[in-house]
Amino acid sequence: MAETFDSALVPELLVLDVERSLVFWRDVCGFHIRYLRLEDRFAYISLGSAHLMLEQIGIGRNWITGPLEAPLGRGINFQITVPSITPLVSALADAGIDLLMEPETKWYRMGNEEAGVEQFLVTDPDGYLVRFQSSQGRRPLAR
Repeated sequence: MAETFDSALVPELLVLDVERSLVFWRDVCGFHIRYLRLEDRFAYISLGSAHLMLEQIGIGRNWITGPLEAPLGRGINFQITVPSITPLVSALADAGIDLLMEPETKWYRMGNEEAGVEQFLVTDPDGYLVRFQSSQGRRPLAR
């Protein structure tokens, strides 16, 4: 039976070393390999409904629209929702990975209410900016 994929948007990140990226995404951040093509240096990974593809630069068909310079992915951050950020913060600290922004609780206006998140920022080994966040619920907009 074919495996189903439940994400309508799956970013494909070009990386310098797919194995190094898997250490970060899988071993530290808890993503699971959905499938792996080692001959292409390619991995499809997921955490809940967050899906990513990792493809090593220089192997296979890299669709590149301009020069690749570190840090990769400038101008984008990937928000990934998790049940709690606490285990991730601990796992990153245990792995010796510094956070770009320490955990904070932030409330964002959404129409007539606010949505609260606990969040932090970290970069992956290639410089892609990742914002892990967990919901703190919603509340009426303060007047």
